Amino acid sequence: MDAEKFIPENIRSLKPYVAGKTIAEVKNQYGLETISKLASNENRLGCSPTVSSAVADAITRIQDYPDPIASKLRKAVADRNGVSEGEVLFAAGSESIISILCRTFFEHDENAVTADATFVGFFVQAGVRGVELVKIPVTTDYKYDVNGILEAIGPKTKMVYLANPNNPTGTYLNREEYKRLVDGIPAHTLLIADEAYFEYADGVEDYLPALNYRRDNVIILRTFSKAYGLAGLRIGYAIAHPDLITQMMKTKLTFEPTATAQAAALAAYSDTGFLKKSIELVENGRERLYRFFDEKNARYTRSISNSVMLILKNEEEAIRFTQGMLEKGVILRRINAFGLPNCVRITIGTEKDMGHFEKSFEEVWTTIRN
Repeated sequence: MDAEKFIPENIRSLKPYVAGKTIAEVKNQYGLETISKLASNENRLGCSPTVSSAVADAITRIQDYPDPIASKLRKAVADRNGVSEGEVLFAAGSESIISILCRTFFEHDENAVTADATFVGFFVQAGVRGVELVKIPVTTDYKYDVNGILEAIGPKTKMVYLANPNNPTGTYLNREEYKRLVDGIPAHTLLIADEAYFEYADGVEDYLPALNYRRDNVIILRTFSKAYGLAGLRIGYAIAHPDLITQMMKTKLTFEPTATAQAAALAAYSDTGFLKKSIELVENGRERLYRFFDEKNARYTRSISNSVMLILKNEEEAIRFTQGMLEKGVILRRINAFGLPNCVRITIGTEKDMGHFEKSFEEVWTTIRN
């Protein structure tokens, strides 16, 4: 069948998102028992122990459609963040909300400005809508070029998308940079502040959460996939001016997120003790990784997310490194799809995971550097 004759050019030209390997895949392929999955920025602690009972209870009513506006969760999030319930929208993860944004706001011939090394999910969803992307290179130290981004905005720019902290680099806009960006964006352009890693960044002195410097044209994205450990249930939310949320509700799939996801998120959101453990695990793991890399004279970026980016000499070395680590049961993410072919993203895991990473690294590093 010649399927291409049915497919618009913008879809034919898309490069689909390729997810990292699963634990089961690696076990089967290499016959290994010990696997450390440090590729997908998941929470290796798991999730709050209160989630299981909340999901079990929700399943008893699984024959019913879920609440389309996630009323209980909406109120909890609104109350904690000091906003009205009308300023909050829930969907099946940040990527689903990005899809909603692209469906809701873009018209013919409008473009979006973003970085060349940021969350590839935005590239995909914008591409589905045929939106032209203006990608501004990150700086030599892998940070956003605020001046370059502002200069790229034109009369046809509907949206600026930036993950802050950034994925995959872990770098971020500091307080002054963020203010300069927000103040410089014209009223006809939306700023999408994707704060998927907000919980890890919130305590950083010069990090400015978007909610603390709001404008009517700013839409904030957050998720339960990272610090709360609910990636498998797919749930995230947007905070924005109620007029924008009203329009986004028109294009949101009616019954997302699922009833089980809503119940799990509400339970997880209430367990501040587990959240604190998640954050402490990442903070301690990052410092451990920095010390280890310094000892090995390995180049990396300092991060305020739950991963650290390792910088290799070139793409060939990055391929050899990730493959060598995979064969030892350590799953890492080579981030060529994010525009950084010589870099590898390493999720912070448990102490056992990090020990496995270090032992495997020493063996593989010796091989590829000799």
